[in-house]
Amino acid sequence: MSQRFGGRYSPGAEDGPAPAPLKPHPVGARVNFLFVMPFLFALGAFFKSPTGLAMNLAAFGALMLAAWLTREGVLAQSAYDARKVARRPAIPRKMFASVLTGAGLAIAALPSGLFSALLLGGLGAVLHFGAFGPDPLRDKGMDGVDTFATDRAARAVSEAETYLSDMSEAIKRSGDRALIRRIDAFNANIRQFFRVIEDDPRRMTAARRYLGVYLIGARDATIKFADLQARQRDASAKVEYEALLDDLESRFALRREALLANDRTALDIEIEVLRERLEREGLRASN
Repeated sequence: MSQRFGGRYSPGAEDGPAPAPLKPHPVGARVNFLFVMPFLFALGAFFKSPTGLAMNLAAFGALMLAAWLTREGVLAQSAYDARKVARRPAIPRKMFASVLTGAGLAIAALPSGLFSALLLGGLGAVLHFGAFGPDPLRDKGMDGVDTFATDRAARAVSEAETYLSDMSEAIKRSGDRALIRRIDAFNANIRQFFRVIEDDPRRMTAARRYLGVYLIGARDATIKFADLQARQRDASAKVEYEALLDDLESRFALRREALLANDRTALDIEIEVLRERLEREGLRASN
């Protein structure tokens, strides 16, 4: 059955928070084009001699692998850039993709001669590297941060992300577009809390209950509510469920502010200690 289009400002729209702003996906048209280009060699392979067929299929395989590595590298770069504290990717995917792109083009051009193959392969590798750039080659914001704490925080945030994904999938069964938008906004707000943990993994201990118990409860409540709404519309259950989301958002926001406030308090203490030390050493300028 078709549904009437509606938005927050449409006549008869339900009140609720504005949907979370959409962010452009890091995988754009340039990356998608890399998956299309290899098929030119695959289709042309069947009009060539057995040797040409093998070379074109080898070029197709190399270029498809390069496209996949490029996509994964772009996603890894996006995740790295979004965090203040991050480890460099374990594998430089985009740089490997540049090499494979050059190799695939060189294989395809090999029947025209070795010089042409080297020229086209080198040009393809350079253009790929210029288009997508290098992978991050060093850790970011890791000075003084325990790697064990970083790994533990990363695992906890990754698991918490699965709870949010489960909530998004479950609420779709209700068929209520307003609630689907509400969950999108809820997830966007909760992810702000995640960023605080990722920026300083030492906060993980104070946030453990929020990343685990509270989100598990929210996920379970969402699944039960979606199943109920799929069977029969219950206005009172919807009101209670939305109140639960509001309460959870408030709790996460307050906890986030508390964690940031603790950082500011620690900074104020460090500054005051430094000032007292400078005064004792006679290094502070007199008024």
